[in-house]
Amino acid sequence: PDEEAFIEAHRTELPELDTIMAYRRLYPLKGFMAHLIGYVGEVSEDMLNQPGFELYDPGDVVGKSGVELQYNSILMGKNGSRRVVVDSHGREVGQPLEEKPAVAGKDLKLTIDVDLQIAAEEAIGDKNGALVAMDPHTGEILAMVSRPTFDPNDFAVRIKRGDWNKLVTDPDKPLLNKAIQAQLAPGSTFKILMATAGWQENIAQTLNVHCNGGAEFYGRRFGCWVKSGHGEVDLTKAIYQSCDVFFYTLANKLGIDRIAKYASSFGLGQRTGIDLPQEASGVMPSEEWKLRNFRQKWFAGETISVGIGQGAVAVTPVQLMRAIAAISMDGRLVVPHVADPTGLPSNYLEVSHFTEVKNVPVDETGWNTITDAMSRVLLPEGTAPSAHIPGIDIAGKTGSAQVVSLATRAKHQNNEDLAQNGWFVGFTPRRSPDVIVCALFQGGEHGRLAARLATQVIKAYVDKQRQQP
Repeated sequence: PDEEAFIEAHRTELPELDTIMAYRRLYPLKGFMAHLIGYVGEVSEDMLNQPGFELYDPGDVVGKSGVELQYNSILMGKNGSRRVVVDSHGREVGQPLEEKPAVAGKDLKLTIDVDLQIAAEEAIGDKNGALVAMDPHTGEILAMVSRPTFDPNDFAVRIKRGDWNKLVTDPDKPLLNKAIQAQLAPGSTFKILMATAGWQENIAQTLNVHCNGGAEFYGRRFGCWVKSGHGEVDLTKAIYQSCDVFFYTLANKLGIDRIAKYASSFGLGQRTGIDLPQEASGVMPSEEWKLRNFRQKWFAGETISVGIGQGAVAVTPVQLMRAIAAISMDGRLVVPHVADPTGLPSNYLEVSHFTEVKNVPVDETGWNTITDAMSRVLLPEGTAPSAHIPGIDIAGKTGSAQVVSLATRAKHQNNEDLAQNGWFVGFTPRRSPDVIVCALFQGGEHGRLAARLATQVIKAYVDKQRQQP
């Protein structure tokens, strides 16, 4: 203010000085919705060479990540200009020679439910990982959180070099939107895709195994997570008690290519098409995939690990949520999106395919059996009874995914960097649900801990619906 007053008082002596009003973005505090919204900054030289940015000038402020980048052309607007004649003191003389008014950027409405977003941010707290909630009927993303987060306000003017270096060297990767970019083994959550594939191939409905804590395949013993075993196991029990031996056996009967066929039909190993930049595609292995990438033959023993969501299979949280949402919806596979299509220009709607729906065949009896089994996961006999919420019909599946071999983990029990990732995908009600939530708790060790995070968000959703008249 003092500098402005000085310039104003000495305008005649200092005609070369002028005050220009410049606007800057002000983002929510404490990294709230940071990965989803993204941030703006000066256009870089690299960006100026990319399609879509070639008409900008150095110094222009553009979207750099998240929604800010994805919808930059809508949000940015266009600069105005004014050509005038001035005298030797810098005062305007006569009428402007040319005046071109600025065009304001358009508003963009998101699908995010702020109450659910707050619940998700509070649920995950300072844990590493991600939480995503979606309406499985439409693909609307209702909440999206990635941890650790960052403050986009640091980028709104110009981020200090020290702060930037700290962000890019942090091993927990705060700039990575883990909801769409973390590619990790899904662990036992993958068993729901296995169960669906097994049912469609008429194998799972009659499969019964005796689990004594492990089983041998191709000369190697594969252990179950319950060392004493599960006893006699059918498909239903295999889901709610997450019996590895059942799914090892099912994987062996299906073979990798049939597993890959069904997993791919539910969108694994490919981008979901969500309207956010730099989405990762994940990995769904197959015989052809291994030959193409490694020039090696696929070994039957590798299929056994894939059956429990280990081995080469890798998913993003939004991918996994979409796939299991489709199974809960009797095969209806939607496109996740964060922008409300009603407020977008029609050409954007055509490009983004928000309303596209793919119907994957799912047998009705299989659908009932699998979703009923998933509803028992949160009951006393299931793997996540501590996440149960009385009065809410929640179905889901837990997963604990190794980041190193069990032998290596046993040698380094106190090394938190080697702890298993906890997963949970849950929805309510158990069939044709209104909301589905995927929780990734990195280093959380147990899927039941991820389940507690997800069910807090589901409870917030249900509570809000019940309060509405």
